[in-house]
Amino acid sequence: MIIHSVFFWLRKDLTSAERALFDSEVRRLAEISYLECGYVGTPAPTESRPVTDHSFDYSAALHFKSIEDHDFYQAKCPDHTRFVTACKPLWERVVIYDTAPLACDQPDVDK
Repeated sequence: MIIHSVFFWLRKDLTSAERALFDSEVRRLAEISYLECGYVGTPAPTESRPVTDHSFDYSAALHFKSIEDHDFYQAKCPDHTRFVTACKPLWERVVIYDTAPLACDQPDVDK
């Protein structure tokens, strides 16, 4: 599994229509059919501490089943290409953390 975590800082001068476009497009990324799962969000209302960073506007955590799925997403996925084409002009900064989990403890929902 590869967890692709992306943090977006949007331009401060965006119109409400541009913000709505980004919001709808980033949400579509979490719905890509071959993901193990996908999450999109905004900074949580957690306590401000020296180790937390609430400065970003949106984040996406896309869980790929394999490195091959991740590589397809980066190079050939039409959903990702559409997102970048539509939204790249809307952000001023992006930071990506790709993680290979060492452990994954998923609860058994059938119990």
